[in-house]
Amino acid sequence: MTTPIDPRARIGHVHLKVADLERALGFYCGVLGFTLIQRYGRGAAFVSAGGYHHHIGLNTWESLGGGPPPAGTTGLYHVAILYPDRAALATAVRRVLQAKVALEGAADHGVSEAVYLRDPDGNGLELYRDRDEADWPRTADRELTMTTRPLDLDDLLAERTPEATAGRISG
Repeated sequence: MTTPIDPRARIGHVHLKVADLERALGFYCGVLGFTLIQRYGRGAAFVSAGGYHHHIGLNTWESLGGGPPPAGTTGLYHVAILYPDRAALATAVRRVLQAKVALEGAADHGVSEAVYLRDPDGNGLELYRDRDEADWPRTADRELTMTTRPLDLDDLLAERTPEATAGRISG
């Protein structure tokens, strides 16, 4: 039997080839809200959430002016951006819709809620939040049973951050 990977291992960052660095920065920083951490000449930039050295690298080294890969080829399916809670996911989806970025889908996977879209270079993105592990769907034998059901986008978009509801009088 193969020794399993250390359970503390994580995907640290993704590095994407883009056709236009400024356009990509406009999307990742302007629409999704990542922070530009560093430019690497005119061909690359690194963005993050919360001051990490980088969650996403963007470069034009082999792709300046290029188009997305054709359908039916191998490569990246999507990058999944994990939000800390439902309110943060709702805020991100509102930003995407306000920027008139088309959604390709929205799903309730039982373990998570996810919204799917493409960046300006055609790279697939999943914006999602995990449910508490105690709420994950399982069989009687405790095996995980992920699903793909429609996500109620209206219900998600009605979710507000604690800051947005602070000071509101209920009753």
